[in-house]
Amino acid sequence: MLTAVAFALALCPFFVLAAEIRNNYSQVDCWWPILPSIYNLHFYAWAYGNGLPTDRLQTVGVISVLWTVRLTYNYWRKGGYSWGAEDYRWPILREKINNRFLFFLFDVVFIALTQSLLLCAVTAPTYLFTLLAQLPKTGSTFDIADLVFSRLLFFYILIEIVADEQQWRYQQAKHKYRDTGVVTEGYDKEDLERGFVVSGLWSYSRHPNFAAEQAIWLTLYIWSAYKTETYFNWAGVGALGYLALFQGSTWLTEKLSGEKYPEYAEYQARVGRFIPRWSVSAKGQKKTKAQAEAKKIEEKKKE
Repeated sequence: MLTAVAFALALCPFFVLAAEIRNNYSQVDCWWPILPSIYNLHFYAWAYGNGLPTDRLQTVGVISVLWTVRLTYNYWRKGGYSWGAEDYRWPILREKINNRFLFFLFDVVFIALTQSLLLCAVTAPTYLFTLLAQLPKTGSTFDIADLVFSRLLFFYILIEIVADEQQWRYQQAKHKYRDTGVVTEGYDKEDLERGFVVSGLWSYSRHPNFAAEQAIWLTLYIWSAYKTETYFNWAGVGALGYLALFQGSTWLTEKLSGEKYPEYAEYQARVGRFIPRWSVSAKGQKKTKAQAEAKKIEEKKKE
């Protein structure tokens, strides 16, 4: 684990230097899909090289590589690896902070250092699996619990793939409509003019890909907690940090979407941010009706 942390720290100066030279703060973003797999495969390679049982670590490695392929591909097709490409939120934050030195500190402390360490920390459960592999029999055996947890991770990656594809197809159809006026089959004019996807998985969650992404690293941690027979352990720091980061980034994303799309507020009221809602009624609608009924009763009493 120390080797992984040292590597994460060593990357920070390069992230900062590249960001300042290019005036582009998506340096960590480009490595986001890759670094966790590097750390996970590092743990697997160490165990394999030392002759330890690697069934569990190998499974995590395969899942991690699939996760990397999915995220790297989606980032690439959106133009994330194009020269000069930058996450649209960084320029907005630069404008909000509006101080060159303060944003430099933000780059060093959060963008480069915190995020680099976070991408290492989320793989801490895999390190625990490396330790378990050194225990005789019980710690190294791949059992039914391992099968269940690993299949859950595969399932979450599948959700991400489906959500990515649904959003990609919608965005392609939207831009085609705006450029040519042609409505792609499977969509209608009203749907494309709305500006954001609300069908498929996106009709159940406003961010199904984000929900699955958080679930992946949380499940990996729970898996490690189960195998180490603890309710909580230090390896959960990465998962908790990941959840916290997504709460903040999603809040900003939705704030910007609300400013850009007039109908987004209603979408927020009817569809859960991450977890699907039982009712499609807008939040507060039932409460408002109940209040109206109560008001009528009060008025009748006064009469």
